[in-house]
Amino acid sequence: MVSWLQLSIDTSEAEAPLYELVFQNLGALSVTMGDAGDQPLLELPPESQQLWNQTRVTALFDGDQDPKRLKQALIETLNTEQADRIVWERIEDRIWEREWLEHFKPMQFGRRLWICPEGHSVTEPDSVVIQLDPGLAFGTGTHPTTALCLEWLDGLDLVGKTVIDYGCGSGILAIAALKLGAASAIAVDHDPQALQATRDNAEKNSVSEKVTTQLPEEVADTPADILVANILAEPLVQLAPTLNALLKPGGSLALSGILVEQHSDIFARYQPFTHLSLPERCDEWILVSGTKPI
Repeated sequence: MVSWLQLSIDTSEAEAPLYELVFQNLGALSVTMGDAGDQPLLELPPESQQLWNQTRVTALFDGDQDPKRLKQALIETLNTEQADRIVWERIEDRIWEREWLEHFKPMQFGRRLWICPEGHSVTEPDSVVIQLDPGLAFGTGTHPTTALCLEWLDGLDLVGKTVIDYGCGSGILAIAALKLGAASAIAVDHDPQALQATRDNAEKNSVSEKVTTQLPEEVADTPADILVANILAEPLVQLAPTLNALLKPGGSLALSGILVEQHSDIFARYQPFTHLSLPERCDEWILVSGTKPI
């Protein structure tokens, strides 16, 4: 079975390019940089260049490499102290889809709604099941912001309603609304790949004829009964007039992707034209919901 040598080191952002270059010059198959300290990275201003306070540089080498020779080369290129800080790990090849499936089991949201990976089934009475591609990395319901939206949708009477999923990602929220009885859904995203993922998942769940995918500039001024937007706080603040225009009087609105400390900004922006309820919370995230006055 194929194996690899994985080398990683936690360092400052300034030093990270040095290790990246060293690993590349020693024949690394790939080099990646990521957050070494679990630091949230949300809504950086456009002029900002800094990513993380501590950066983890990870390199993948062919498993046939001689570790002793590789370590000697690192010592010769760096100093001994730097080389000793590098963490070594041998990684055996696996069937990664099966590995992922071991952690992605059917999940329940609210009373009826279930998200289920292909290859699994749900036998609960009156369950409403969404089948998702096990290779899908985002929008599976595992993130608190998505979970909050799914539970909110499960608590509504959606029969015959029209829905807009603004910032649809995988399309999970639009599909959930349709499986719960909505008549039609418009899934909106600025990323064409997200729109394609939504179409693919809608087809898997036999609701493709009820879903329309659109870029933001394509959305018609036809308001919906239900609008859900799982994005981030800053875009939600900027989009307030747009989302208000897309919701019918008497319609229900849910906003997610909001950290607890950001809720006052959302309330200040949406309260003038929405009757807002107390936020729902999951971990450090909240969902803000309300209705548009008639």
